[in-house]
Order: sequence, then structure tokens, then C-alpha cells
Amino acid sequence: MANIKSARKRARQAEKTRKHNMGMRSMMRTQIKNVVKACDAGDKDAAVAAYKAAVPVIDSMINKGIVTKNKAARHKSRLNQRVKTLSA
Repeated sequence: MANIKSARKRARQAEKTRKHNMGMRSMMRTQIKNVVKACDAGDKDAAVAAYKAAVPVIDSMINKGIVTKNKAARHKSRLNQRVKTLSA
């Protein structure tokens, strides 16, 4: 543990930020899993609705710095592919 007062404060802030980021990342992963579950169940309407709900969440994680732009694009692309295969 840090001895300097400012370093102790930074450690507290870092822990608080880490917990917040973990919650945000968990929320994003839950949204992704909802799309995957709907696709696996074969329910196209639910999959499309889940995808439409997941995309803004994934995009907001880019702005918050939780995930990089490329990782978010990869997730969205793969989810979109899964949803599109249901209609074919």
C-alpha cells in the first residue's frame, strides 16, 4: 500500500474505477449473450430485438474506453452474421 497521501487517494480511485468498468464490461457481455441465446434458440424476432439493444451498449463502451473500436466492431459484425443466418 502507498504511503504518500496522494498515492493512497489514487489507489482508492483506481479501485473504484476498476469496479465500475467491470460492471460496464459485464453489462456489455450480458447483452452479447442475449443475442447469442436468441440465435441458438432460433427465434429471429428475439434475436433482432436483442441485437438492436446490444449495439448501442457496445458503442457506448467505446466512448467510455472499456473496449477498443476494433473489438466492438468485431463483436457487432459477428453478432450481425449470426442474426442474418436465421433468416436464410
